[in-house]
Amino acid sequence: MIRDRQILLSWNRDSDPSFLRSREWLVTNGLGGYASGTLAGIPARKYHGLFVPNLASPKGRHILISRCDEWVMINDREMHLGGAEYESERFEGELHLFLKEFRLDHRIAVWTFEHEGVVFEKSVTMVHNQNTVCVQYRLLHGEALELQVRPFVSFRRHDESPHAEPGSFMLEVRRGRHEVRHIDSDIVLRFGLSPGPTAFVTEERDETNFVYRIERDRGDPEYESAFSPGYLLARVRPGHPAVFVASVHNWEQLDFDAPAVFDAERQRLHHLLSLAPALRNDPVAEQLAMAADQFIVLPGSRLEESVLAQAAGGELRSVYAGYHWFGDWGRDTMISLDGLTLCTGRYREAGAILSTFSHYVKDGLLPNLFPEGERQALYHTVDATLWYFHAISRYVEATADRALVRNLFPVLQSIVQHHLDGTHFNIHVDPKDGLISAAAEGLQLTWMDAKVEGWVVTPRRGKPVEIQALWHNALQLMAHWASELRQPHEQYQNLAAQVRDSFNQRYWNERRGCLYDVVDGPNGNDDAIRPNQVFALSLQHPVLYQRHWKQVVDVARDKLLTAYGLRTLSSDHPDYKSHYRGNLRERDAAYHQGTVWPWLIGHYIDAYLRVYPDPAGARALLESFPGHLYDAGVGSISEIFDAEEPYAPGGCMAQAWSVAEVLRAWLKTKPDGSSRR
Repeated sequence: MIRDRQILLSWNRDSDPSFLRSREWLVTNGLGGYASGTLAGIPARKYHGLFVPNLASPKGRHILISRCDEWVMINDREMHLGGAEYESERFEGELHLFLKEFRLDHRIAVWTFEHEGVVFEKSVTMVHNQNTVCVQYRLLHGEALELQVRPFVSFRRHDESPHAEPGSFMLEVRRGRHEVRHIDSDIVLRFGLSPGPTAFVTEERDETNFVYRIERDRGDPEYESAFSPGYLLARVRPGHPAVFVASVHNWEQLDFDAPAVFDAERQRLHHLLSLAPALRNDPVAEQLAMAADQFIVLPGSRLEESVLAQAAGGELRSVYAGYHWFGDWGRDTMISLDGLTLCTGRYREAGAILSTFSHYVKDGLLPNLFPEGERQALYHTVDATLWYFHAISRYVEATADRALVRNLFPVLQSIVQHHLDGTHFNIHVDPKDGLISAAAEGLQLTWMDAKVEGWVVTPRRGKPVEIQALWHNALQLMAHWASELRQPHEQYQNLAAQVRDSFNQRYWNERRGCLYDVVDGPNGNDDAIRPNQVFALSLQHPVLYQRHWKQVVDVARDKLLTAYGLRTLSSDHPDYKSHYRGNLRERDAAYHQGTVWPWLIGHYIDAYLRVYPDPAGARALLESFPGHLYDAGVGSISEIFDAEEPYAPGGCMAQAWSVAEVLRAWLKTKPDGSSRR
């Protein structure tokens, strides 16, 4: 149920306890840090943690607190609010008995428990733009109860393999202030339980062989070890909640009213939702807009760059592509920009993102990604740079801010020239037809970028179809912007015309009634039916002749369309994989060989509406997504789905371009026609 900006999952004694282990929750802090786990309170991934800040030193996201074990005494009955995997049956049984509901309240994770008339609530949020997590315990009905909170610390970077040994830690306690340090780390974890009176019991515990179920099922290292220095004690009374606070900041920065943090987060999101009138009275759109907020970040591991950006009169902003393991990726950012920022009225941040990435353009290429914990970007992509033009165009359309185009135009000119001259990874314009070719041994340069153990699953070397669509769109935009700025524009017009003519001569596959996926590849032209051809008519300036539009849309509908987006390969292809599962090699073999990607539904709907004036039919293509907000990552949209029913979700439990494109398409197909586009 979605109501009052909340997603509510009710619970009763007859419900299946395994449901709680298959759903994940997530709260974020605007810096790339997060808190996340399963609804059962049992971490199931190596990425799960109650406190995972994104640090500037040492760089990257670190799991400082893997979990807290919590107990409350209700009428002389001890109730556990979560636990270790090897004890899961007993603890899930307790959750099964006592849990009343889980809800996302303005992205605050809330569990409500009830037993013999006592109603108890646990809430988790993070302080926005601060590496601090707060867990609030409230007694809603009943007499006072005793609370115990035992933190387990790990101090490892979240993408590292789980630690086999707990490590050596030092604890310092002074007047209710608790500090933990690892002997090999400069990180200081500060935590406490407030308000007083509280107590801390020093009872060290080394935990070994904690099982991460999802890692085990994937065939990855599954055992974690952690250390607990002891546990906190407090008495909780009605109207007097206790709040566990953990942070890497100095104690002076933690001198705040902890319960007020939860109200502040609700007010912040309430304000964000007010920026976009199109979201009003649309609970699904509001939930997607709040999900979108979690991806828009000031990268906490690169805070020194924020100072430089401010000195230049700008702001540092980026997009984290997905939780838990993706950081900021150029391609994902530019594809997501419209849905995450423009559809939500966050125009200032959209401009900041576009300006931020302009500073990273190198040799005519936009960064593909910033590796976890590193400042230096990687540039091995052919499409991220071309999506940049698309994102700028959408921004200007929404804001009429032509000053940004003026400021970025020299960078855009340089990008086009580098492609004409040729740049890294053999990315260059073929002078014979004006089309972009790209090939680099051992690298995957398009969005279909699966690679494992040196095996590039879908190399797509040559001239991929969507690259030409993006290139033509970029040239048309450059011609328009150059004309507006009274700059020479004929070169861009002429190039665009050459690209369009060449494209329509070379890509139409008469036998299959659709477009080739790649031409001039090592083995000639690739006639695999993939979704990339949809971009030939979904972008602002379609490269495909209109007479072929309907055929492309119909082939995509008949061969690729599912309830959650488009398959990446038609089922009649010998390389088709119907399910995404197994070890890393098996998963990557299926990643773009049939697996469904939700973000593609946005461009399919753009193409569909160009052919069929049927907004109601387009909206029907999105009818499965509201229900998905209760699956996998509660309140968000997964990265991928299996290619066949029941379309099980997989990959990241919260993916930026999935949320962005579904939200954009949802607003575009609003029945009242009030959408911006």
